[in-house]
Amino acid sequence: MIDGTAGVRGHRHVDEALLDDPAALAAADPGGMLRATASAGAQVRESAALAAEANLTTIADEGRPRAVVVAGQGTAALSGEVLATIAGPRCPVPVLVHRSAGVPGWVGAADVVIAVSGSGRSPEALAAADAAARRGARLVAIGPPDSALQLVAERARSPFIPIPRRAPARASIWSLTVPVMLAARTLNLVKLNEADLAETATRLDADAERCRPTAESFVNPSKSLALDLAGSVPIVWGSSPLAAVAARRFADTLSSNARYPVVAGALGEAGRGSVGLLDGVYGGLAEAARDIFADPEELEDDAATRLRVVVLRDGGLTEDDGSEPEPMEVEERRAEALQEIAERRGVRVSVLTAEGGSSLERLASLIAVPDFASIYLAMAHGLDPMAVPAVSEMKDFLTP
Repeated sequence: MIDGTAGVRGHRHVDEALLDDPAALAAADPGGMLRATASAGAQVRESAALAAEANLTTIADEGRPRAVVVAGQGTAALSGEVLATIAGPRCPVPVLVHRSAGVPGWVGAADVVIAVSGSGRSPEALAAADAAARRGARLVAIGPPDSALQLVAERARSPFIPIPRRAPARASIWSLTVPVMLAARTLNLVKLNEADLAETATRLDADAERCRPTAESFVNPSKSLALDLAGSVPIVWGSSPLAAVAARRFADTLSSNARYPVVAGALGEAGRGSVGLLDGVYGGLAEAARDIFADPEELEDDAATRLRVVVLRDGGLTEDDGSEPEPMEVEERRAEALQEIAERRGVRVSVLTAEGGSSLERLASLIAVPDFASIYLAMAHGLDPMAVPAVSEMKDFLTP
């Protein structure tokens, strides 16, 4: 569920009309990012079926591991963050997300390494899988079929979970995350039943329907959020560890799809420093410098870049988080205090509230609308959300 006040919607670099023109949207999305994002529910079902076909029971034969390392970059690493957060502090073993090549020096035969790569050729995932095999650690590899990562897994005689090839990997978050979660379930580290997966997939299907290109902006929560963010510097805060993962995901998609600079983190940390941004040149100082006698239309056309706060609320805390959540009244007071402090400075706030029973479903509800919003924001600026030239150039520079 989304609740927000109107933003600077007349920003001169934003084509509002395009968002309510399905034909124009199709032309602005030649790579099919909207279609790929709308497949999220199907990704949950498909990856769960593919994981069921892999022989994951072999990783449980030696009992509980000393630690689990999820190795990868970008969206692949985010799958490890999801596992670590949902497993929570009650998890019987530590879960570490490792983004560098290889594995930590202490990894050995007592540990499990899950190497994840949307392309199947990530240097970090390949090096981690190879190092795990050499050190005798239990290995699970997740990536496209017939990839370099599959070859490493086959040489190590380790389980490999294939995922369909989708480009870019950021459009495959659920294809990557669900197998990681199911591998952890095999090790009895998380509670995740078939109903949880089915409800998560259904939730994602429903959100894709609400955010479809043919739904007009005033009833489409993702288009509305995109327009609220237009021309701003977004700050995205999550009210709980789970919501903070969704906040970092939104920051990633806003950066890559819409090319927006973003600040993201946990709402509980905001009061320790980053809330000070509200007093800066894009927050309170910008509001103080505004000419209240200026023509409103001129103010809109020449509006200074301002902060826009997005708060992701995890309102349905349940015991399956594996943690002792803060009392709801603490979360409520913190979010309300932030909103009041922001609005005193003329900084507008949008609030998205999680829905669903299980942790995975609630996370899905906080990811779906922002994913679509980042795509619509890109297209409103005339950008192709699929193609990110700077990323391609960086990869070219780093390719031997």
